[in-house]
Amino acid sequence: MADLVIRDARVIDGTGGDSYRADVAVDGGRISAIAREGGERPSGARELDADGLALSPGFIDMHAHSDLALLRDPGHEAKAAQGVTLEVLGQDGLSYAPVDDRTLAEVRKTITGWNGDGSDIDFDWRTVGEYLDRLDRQTIAVNAAYLIPQGTLRMYAMGWDDRPATPAEIARMKQLVAEGMEQGAVGMSSGLTYTPGMYADDAELTELCRVVASYGGYYCPHHRSYGAGALQAYEEMVDLTRTAGCALHLAHATMNFSVNEGKAPELLTLLDAALDAGSDISLDTYPYTPGCTTLVAMLPSWASEGGPDAILARLQDDATAEKIRHVMEVEGADGCHGVPIEWDTIEISGVSDPGLAGCVGKTIAQSAAERGEEPWVTARRLLVNDRLGSTILQHVGHEENVRQIMRHRVHTGGSDGILQGYKPHPRAYGTFPQYLGRYARELGVLSLEETVAHLTSRPAARLRLADRGLVREGYRADLVLFDPDTVAAGSTFEAPRTLPVGIPYVLIDGRFVIEDARRTDVMAGRAVRGSAYRAA
Repeated sequence: MADLVIRDARVIDGTGGDSYRADVAVDGGRISAIAREGGERPSGARELDADGLALSPGFIDMHAHSDLALLRDPGHEAKAAQGVTLEVLGQDGLSYAPVDDRTLAEVRKTITGWNGDGSDIDFDWRTVGEYLDRLDRQTIAVNAAYLIPQGTLRMYAMGWDDRPATPAEIARMKQLVAEGMEQGAVGMSSGLTYTPGMYADDAELTELCRVVASYGGYYCPHHRSYGAGALQAYEEMVDLTRTAGCALHLAHATMNFSVNEGKAPELLTLLDAALDAGSDISLDTYPYTPGCTTLVAMLPSWASEGGPDAILARLQDDATAEKIRHVMEVEGADGCHGVPIEWDTIEISGVSDPGLAGCVGKTIAQSAAERGEEPWVTARRLLVNDRLGSTILQHVGHEENVRQIMRHRVHTGGSDGILQGYKPHPRAYGTFPQYLGRYARELGVLSLEETVAHLTSRPAARLRLADRGLVREGYRADLVLFDPDTVAAGSTFEAPRTLPVGIPYVLIDGRFVIEDARRTDVMAGRAVRGSAYRAA
């Protein structure tokens, strides 16, 4: 007798093939039997009637920013309620391991807008392995994998200098990559519009990617531009990883800003040619047009050399601040993807200082008009007064680009969800039901079966997880039961923390983390270590 039998489910198994009706038995945290209609029906200590519900593998969020959120709020309802059973952390080249004390202090300042300042967290780790151990020791709601953050590596090995790394510094970074992969990382990320990672040239990145490849991992770059020069930036990453012999996963693969309207086919042609030539490439997207990042990320890279304290000093110097303004508004800063900034597209979504909450939900242009001043004056004041901790929504995307890219044969889903701030992007709470409800059911961009494959088996294959991503006997019972007719994102730009509807049950390791659409007290998640992990 199994622990659980899910009766009469519409099984969408993650392969992309036709769904079918079956009973699915779960025992010992794994799928023990699948009995299609007409076959011998298994029995269970508990039986759940799933008539009218679809049963799929748990969703894998290929781009998450829950590095501290999982420790701060282990229940993690924002993701569990969406059916997410595994997240990939350590994104965009900036996270909290590996570090020494100096680097940790700098990272905490640098990504306050993503994760808070960490004042409520006991940072009792320094290495990748110690961070993953901490997740296990803490007990968490969903599973988590980790990418080694290249910007943090550079900060650790050589500080914030905008210069080529020396051979000794490259050797140190390669050693840190090897150690991180051996301790359980699944690959390496970069944020090549974020400092200090963006200061690395292709030769340096190639050397690090060779190490990643030697351990069977993948490289996940937020590349050098999603605006002016976006296609060249994608091509750069394809060429770099081909040279390094490393698998490539393109983070939040969008084509944004007016210069890229209608250009998704050009990107897809580039990727198809590389795939046909033998490159190992995948990508993720979120199903929304606006992006989300920090306000400080919009600055030119030279203004960020030296780290957060140096940035603030430059902003407080009138002559230097005027140079920053000119680059941003006239030339197009590399932090803003080479496009002159349009202040009416920059909406403040969160602040670190509660006294600045009146700015949230307004664009820089709106706040400036209310004060009767130029937008740069408003932005500069906010950057200084909020100690660089402000997050933004950037309304620069194109719906047709979003739809065309999500149809691609190597596409996967990633929320890029920042949970920090008063008004976060709704993708943090709604990405996966948005795919199922809006883009599959309402718009028919993909069939439901194709959509599930994009969110389950494809990412599992990229992560080299041999027993996840499919509804198959022997696989882990990380499962989602949802109503295909009603599933939808509850979150909106006006109410971004609203939970989804139509996802009544989520299981991790065969245990209900969501039951009757409510969060249980089950903490079934754990760190999922890469294939190179060497147990002590």
